[in-house]
Amino acid sequence: MSSKVEFSTKIGLVAATVGSAIGLGNVWRFPAETQANGGAAFLLLYLVCVLVLGIPVMLAEFAIGRAGRSDAVGSFRRLSPGRPWWVFGALAVVASYMITSFYMVVEGWTLEYLVGGVTGMLYGGASSEAVYAVKMEELTHTPWLPAVFTWAVILINTGVLLGGVQKGIERLSNVLMPLLFVILLGLCGVALTLPGASEGLVFFLEPDFSKLTPQVFVSALGQAFFSLSLGMGILITYSSYYPSTTKLPRTALTVALLSLLVAVLVGMIIFPAVKTFGLDNGTLEGATLVFVTLPEVFSRLPLPWLWSTLFFALLFVAALTSTVSLSEVVVATLQDRLRMGRRRAVLTSMLPLLVLSTVCSLSFSTLSGLTVCGYNIFSLLDNVATNYMLPFVAIGTCVYAGWFMPRGLFMKEMSNHGALRTHVGRLTQAVLRYVAPALILLIFVFRFL
Repeated sequence: MSSKVEFSTKIGLVAATVGSAIGLGNVWRFPAETQANGGAAFLLLYLVCVLVLGIPVMLAEFAIGRAGRSDAVGSFRRLSPGRPWWVFGALAVVASYMITSFYMVVEGWTLEYLVGGVTGMLYGGASSEAVYAVKMEELTHTPWLPAVFTWAVILINTGVLLGGVQKGIERLSNVLMPLLFVILLGLCGVALTLPGASEGLVFFLEPDFSKLTPQVFVSALGQAFFSLSLGMGILITYSSYYPSTTKLPRTALTVALLSLLVAVLVGMIIFPAVKTFGLDNGTLEGATLVFVTLPEVFSRLPLPWLWSTLFFALLFVAALTSTVSLSEVVVATLQDRLRMGRRRAVLTSMLPLLVLSTVCSLSFSTLSGLTVCGYNIFSLLDNVATNYMLPFVAIGTCVYAGWFMPRGLFMKEMSNHGALRTHVGRLTQAVLRYVAPALILLIFVFRFL
């Protein structure tokens, strides 16, 4: 078996994996889902879904990646040569590249707002939700300025990936993950001193079980699924860099709980802030929350440029660690499948994004008339990758780990080949066989009802 680069420290390993899981879904999808679906009732349901679905599927990907010691395609091929399970790895690689293509655009938006906060340009002149709505419209519909920021984040990602697993990904994660939590705690401290903080916290932490419906259950499953980066090939790729001594159950639990902690802290920032200034207005919806509502909140605080800078720095960190991990899926595949050197693999995967991500950016302006089935290019890639490909890959991963992985290998990976005593392996395998595929299929079906 060929030598494989590994994460050099336990902290770096956890930081990189947590960074891959924490993304924009924790920052803008979670508050919207919580507000619409019963506050803490949704939070509790989400926690159950993380434990029942998220951690078992994560462990399945960890076991496949570390046992296979290769990319998302190669790990399946090495464990089950001559069988078609590698197709699920290939679909994960394609889905990751599609997601990277439009995610770079959103990351570019966060960088543009970060620059605007630092320079003070974001808060020049009048401020109101209407004003920031216009600024968001300009952000997405101006042809070339968003594209320039998209190119900038592609180059930043390229620089990180050229550094390799230890000097690039691990070093970045060791710096940015602690920074992310410091910023979160700082903003949380500010939010909790606002006049409406108690009202916001009551809304967030007081459960309204009357709003729980089958659709809310499916939404909680989907939030757990996407907030942990399942089905994208990321966890298979990263776990192939895990040392043989890594305790997979403990790592999975740590990553899941830290991802949950980020979502909770974001809620403790957003709900007190929007309640204080009466800006909840029914729905805290995704991009509108981030690029319209929160800038208006910051404009009403002393030193708005400071809080804006901190928040968009937080958002940029979350986006950057996500795009780096998504990109590494493709880079690792090019290295392992086509025997490319690191530099060539990085450039081969990243340079086409200068065109593809630009097309995604322009799909809101110059190329807005170019649609497929009513979707512009940005939305088409998002819809196909997240609504179709990822659930299919996740179901295949569960079925493989539960039924078709080489006999006894899953249990060996859970116990580090007998070095650890663990009681979660058999329960996890039962969940992967019977529960997780059914729940993921439920997510898929209910998305279209």
